[in-house]
Amino acid sequence: MREYLVVLTIAWITTYLTTGLVRVGAVRFGAAPAVRERDVHTTPIPRLGGVGMFIGMLVALLAAAHLPMMETWVFQGTPTVHALLIGSSILIAIGIVDDRWGVDAFIKLAGQTLAASIMVEMGIQLTWISIPGVGIISLEPNLAVTVSVVLIVGMINAVNFVDGLDGLASGMVAIAASTFFVYAYRLQTGAYNVSTIVPAAMVTIVLIGMCLGFLCHNWSPARIFMGDSGSMLLGMMLAVITILEFGQIDPDQLKVMIGSQTGATYKTVPAFLPLVLPFCAVALPIADTVMAVVRRTKAGRSPFSADAEHMHHRLLQIGHSRRRAVLIMYFWSALISFTVFMVSVSSQSRPVVLAAMGLAFLGLVGLLLPRARKHFDDRAERKPGGRARHAAPGDAASDDEASRDLVNYSSAFEVGPRDPS
Repeated sequence: MREYLVVLTIAWITTYLTTGLVRVGAVRFGAAPAVRERDVHTTPIPRLGGVGMFIGMLVALLAAAHLPMMETWVFQGTPTVHALLIGSSILIAIGIVDDRWGVDAFIKLAGQTLAASIMVEMGIQLTWISIPGVGIISLEPNLAVTVSVVLIVGMINAVNFVDGLDGLASGMVAIAASTFFVYAYRLQTGAYNVSTIVPAAMVTIVLIGMCLGFLCHNWSPARIFMGDSGSMLLGMMLAVITILEFGQIDPDQLKVMIGSQTGATYKTVPAFLPLVLPFCAVALPIADTVMAVVRRTKAGRSPFSADAEHMHHRLLQIGHSRRRAVLIMYFWSALISFTVFMVSVSSQSRPVVLAAMGLAFLGLVGLLLPRARKHFDDRAERKPGGRARHAAPGDAASDDEASRDLVNYSSAFEVGPRDPS
């Protein structure tokens, strides 16, 4: 654990320090669009935050190369680091151009596919899939490449779609990565003793540090946006973690190691966890992406056209402030991902499910609280001599503020130049 903490700290501090410098450079580079009439912020906010995270990743990897455990299991005999560096460099280059001048959506998709294809050809790919009740299904080479590329590109765009509020994407990815790390560390140090999981755990801890370092600058009110350079980098790393963790666990080896069929039935559950964990950890952005495509296509519009119907837009409509909307998204992402993890690894799943149901109920109460408050205020206004309670400082945003937020964030997913605030 000590080496992981060292890498985490280095990634966190480096990203935090370099992001401040990148902010100054982005302003001089012209990657800070002028404030528009529909914007909430009053000063231009620079993009290119992904460059700061990329530098944090490079420094953390360089430091990890000098740590004994990392050097043995990550940097000797595995293509993980080289593939990660090449793929992330391509995405950062595309992201810088897009954040400064704008890139057509199909050109950007082609660049994402190129980066994913190179990484897959270098060895980061799914060669088999474990399905509970079925067993191991081997993928023939062409299918393995296709599935791996689709997974990487899909995860990149899922994170890109959720990048609509200050601190939202970086926080949700940090939550997802934390779940992955707990899973990987348990396999490495627990009864499983799977040392080959170290590359996945190392990439995961670097990703957590990058997100936390950037979040210090991106929390509302944001001083810099990650832009497409950042969202594509985070999505790619999340997909790489999924592939690395899923490809390192062989259920048959676990059965041999445990020695009994009864024990194996329970102990092999974590081998199947990566099949669902990445989708649970980013369930909200994936669901939001699917609903956006269906909604726009049904209306006869392009799936890439902008609208104000994303999940975070609806939270603003209900009456939540921007910070509270982000915290609500954090809460549900953490609840879904960690509940699935605990159910999968716990021998007593009933207490976990009951606790999750209780937290979900509290989450729903908090989610609908502004609407309930507005209902009671409207009833008070209709009473003779009644007067609605005025919102106190720090309460949910007023209707005017929510309206301004909706207008501002409706451009978050436009094709081409955009302001992702």
